[in-house]
Amino acid sequence: MSNARSARLSRRGLLATGGALGLGAALAACGDGDSDAKSDGAGSGASAASGPWTFKDDRGQTVKADKAPAAIVAFIGVAAALYDYGIQAKGVFGPTTTKDGKADVQAGDMDVSKVTVLGNEWGQFNIEKYASLAPDVLISTMFDDAGTLWYVPDESKKKIEAVGAPSVGISVYDRQLTEPLQRMLALAESLGADITSSKVTDAKKRFEEAAARLRAAAKAKPDIKVMAGSASQDLFYVSGSDLSIDLEYFKALGVNFVEPPEQAKAQGGGWYESLSWENVDKYDADIIMMDNRTSAIQPADITKATWKKLPAVKAGQVISRNPEPILSYDKCVALLDALAEAIENAKKVS
Repeated sequence: MSNARSARLSRRGLLATGGALGLGAALAACGDGDSDAKSDGAGSGASAASGPWTFKDDRGQTVKADKAPAAIVAFIGVAAALYDYGIQAKGVFGPTTTKDGKADVQAGDMDVSKVTVLGNEWGQFNIEKYASLAPDVLISTMFDDAGTLWYVPDESKKKIEAVGAPSVGISVYDRQLTEPLQRMLALAESLGADITSSKVTDAKKRFEEAAARLRAAAKAKPDIKVMAGSASQDLFYVSGSDLSIDLEYFKALGVNFVEPPEQAKAQGGGWYESLSWENVDKYDADIIMMDNRTSAIQPADITKATWKKLPAVKAGQVISRNPEPILSYDKCVALLDALAEAIENAKKVS
């Protein structure tokens, strides 16, 4: 089995478990690197949309066109991030709506009734619908170093490519949150977003302030242990921080995470350790961050007695976490603030 395929399977397991989401590079200062991010785009605002378009993605591939793409098809999380920058996707794939027809958490603020959904679950991608959109570009994230586009089915890859639209991949693997945030901003700029608008600059400022708040909270309470978990019917998953863009960044800001040993994470592709519910108390934790994606069982619905006996659960120190952050500064502010507030208010219970 190829490395790319095995990585795909590991991420498929993670989809069900919510273990982590990719990275572990050197800490970038909050909001730094804008000039570098701009260099890969094609300019800002209307000028980007009216002239020739070029963008170098995180596979090192440069995509060029006579003008900026208008018919954009993207993984739902990418579409949600671009939407925050004023760029509307035409089609999406990945978890877009819940069973009751409401917007999935990964859709952000998008009106999901205004996009064509090509597939709502893993392995679903309607190629006929895709072709009917006459797409100018296909955009997704990547969770490995082999350039595998997230939620683009391997078995349909050639047929999807045959439609003719170029693809763009934004890496969320082996780096910290600030880097893919900068890259998504650069992509949005190249597609015509005005990144000098007050909406964007204010969001970046709030992100920097939230990061400073989290750093201060972690410094004030260094003994508070945080565990990132996800629940399924049979297993509880504990994420390590070394491959997750959010956790690795939070760790660099000083957050004290529960870290399963590498050997324990081996079956989870290095992302997470699988525990039986009988062993859910293996690690001491004062705060538990729980996967809020629809693929995971939510804390209010966990009936296991061993879960209810955990000190953090009994103390009400369980918060939400999206292991696939929407990569806009606006959406990531809430992630930082929620963890900062939890640490500020946490009691030592482990």
